Amino acid sequence: MSRGEQKHPSITLKSSGFTAVIEPDRFTPGAFQLVVDGTPQSHVNLENPAELFFEYIQRIGHVIDLIGDPGEPITAVHLGAGALTLPRYVEATRPGSRQQVVELESDLIDLVRAELPWDKRAQLRVRHGDAREVLGKLPSGLTGTVDLVVVDIFSGARTPAHVTSREFYQLSAPLLSQRGALAVNVADGPGLAFARSQAATLSAVFPHVIGLAETQVLKGRRFGNIVFVAAQTPIELAWVQRLLAGGPHPAKVVEGNEFSQFISGAAVATDATATPSPLPGRTVFQVGQ
Repeated sequence: MSRGEQKHPSITLKSSGFTAVIEPDRFTPGAFQLVVDGTPQSHVNLENPAELFFEYIQRIGHVIDLIGDPGEPITAVHLGAGALTLPRYVEATRPGSRQQVVELESDLIDLVRAELPWDKRAQLRVRHGDAREVLGKLPSGLTGTVDLVVVDIFSGARTPAHVTSREFYQLSAPLLSQRGALAVNVADGPGLAFARSQAATLSAVFPHVIGLAETQVLKGRRFGNIVFVAAQTPIELAWVQRLLAGGPHPAKVVEGNEFSQFISGAAVATDATATPSPLPGRTVFQVGQ
């Protein structure tokens, strides 16, 4: 350690063996970044939880904003916790919301709770375990009542195969309320084979699906994140227009005929065929150790 350098809070996660580190944001007072296995996984601003940093998280934030009336409490299930960026956002923008958070790495939650505590008034329950296993054991009272399901599950820099299949998404579909939306973060690179397969898989379960991303990512020109939004009821044109306007820019919404072309020829992932998301090059997301 160099002279004057401060050691950041860290832990070796028991389940994966990865190292998790909480680092302060050098440019934003009161903000921190959670880095797991060298990959930035969460950014939170403790002084302003309504501020979202990562582009794909901002896009999911816009989806959250469009559910029901502004400020109205919602019921949410978050699969994958990280530093609880989106649960904090929901509580900050929709006080009184009921939220369930599922995270495999219980010691990661312990680290975040100690170093980046969230509002004690939040009606937020953390459930420990594999997201797919816990999803199948959630209280029956949640069926048909959940306004938001977020799927943002990573082991290091990759999404495990068993949470990318049709069978996995079929477990989440019954949770959604009439106005409910499922938001899935998908990371992919040139060719977008994994993203196209995920879009086709979601379309095999949900009648209405759109995609949100930066334009160069959707053109397959660089590795990045695409957010797919799935619903049981039609996604209104007003939603699409507001998601485009909300950015971050340049923004693109893939819907209708364009979405059909996007998934044309793509295989639906099943438990028998599903694969993990592609591994990005270490220069894409990962930071120096």
